[in-house]
Amino acid sequence: MIDSDLSTLHIRCGSDIRDKLRIAGFNGDFLEYADPVHDGPVPDVPDLIEIRAHQLAAGAGQMLGLTEPQILTGLLDAEQRLTAAHRYERVVLWFEHDTYDQLILARCLSRLADGPLPRHLELICIDRHPDVPRFNGLGQLEPTALAGLWPKRTPVTPGQIALGRSIWAALRQTDPTGLETIAKTGTPALPIAAGALWRHLRELPGAADGLSLTQRLVLAILTEAPTRIGRIFAAMVNGREPLVFMGDIGLLGTVEDMARTDPPVLTIEPGEKPFPRVASITDTGREVLAAHIDYLSLGPPERWVGNVVADGRWRLDEGAQQRSSSVKVVRELAGGPPVGTKEQAS
Repeated sequence: MIDSDLSTLHIRCGSDIRDKLRIAGFNGDFLEYADPVHDGPVPDVPDLIEIRAHQLAAGAGQMLGLTEPQILTGLLDAEQRLTAAHRYERVVLWFEHDTYDQLILARCLSRLADGPLPRHLELICIDRHPDVPRFNGLGQLEPTALAGLWPKRTPVTPGQIALGRSIWAALRQTDPTGLETIAKTGTPALPIAAGALWRHLRELPGAADGLSLTQRLVLAILTEAPTRIGRIFAAMVNGREPLVFMGDIGLLGTVEDMARTDPPVLTIEPGEKPFPRVASITDTGREVLAAHIDYLSLGPPERWVGNVVADGRWRLDEGAQQRSSSVKVVRELAGGPPVGTKEQAS
């Protein structure tokens, strides 16, 4: 077995490579640590797990047929196993470059740092692979390719642990400028984290239209033709989304919420199965996409970006779309238009 020299725990933010690792010749235990913390709230409170279970049950849990007690049990088990990870001689973190992975990686690093660290804490974290022209994640790789990553694993450094703790702490604030500040550093301890943080910030309401980037991309796809929800997701994965981080259930929830504005920015045809249903942009949706109507003025369902409620108090001004130099988080006065940067608004 590839990892039989030491007792090993493999940690991954999903189950997509669990069976492939076995096929590839790995024998260590596997921990799925998969709470999508980009979709909040994620407050800095002792009962975070209970809050997360309630949030997940109201969203993805309904689609997956999971009750809140079932979700809570799973989250508590994952936390307990992570807390006990130091009992293994080696712990290996398997992650990629997107927002979903990088925020969970930050949480893992922060949580591991709270207790005794395993003797060997190692990281496999990539943003590309020669076998996959458009690399979205480790789940695309065949078992032999996963085995080929094993020699490339690296020890987790103190700088990476410190970065993880900083990102996790900033994510749990109600003010997104902490994450913006970290992203502006380029995150040298883990360079691919910066792109994930910028993508996360682009889920804040836009200064011009009130839309998140995901919502904007959905409406843009629908301007071309009425489209099945499943095909919207496929379009996102295959190129429309610059950094794929959202699964099909997350995208489904986004589209359905967009149909609940007043008036709606899109409509969805009835159907027994969710993904074959056809969505169409409305005239209101076209006006929002053109920034003639502010999306938030239409009373959309509550949405969270990490621990920031996306109600317009914080907006993202991408300016000339020069990501590292012009992205600014702006504060909006209640009931009024954006008033400038945080410093100007304070």
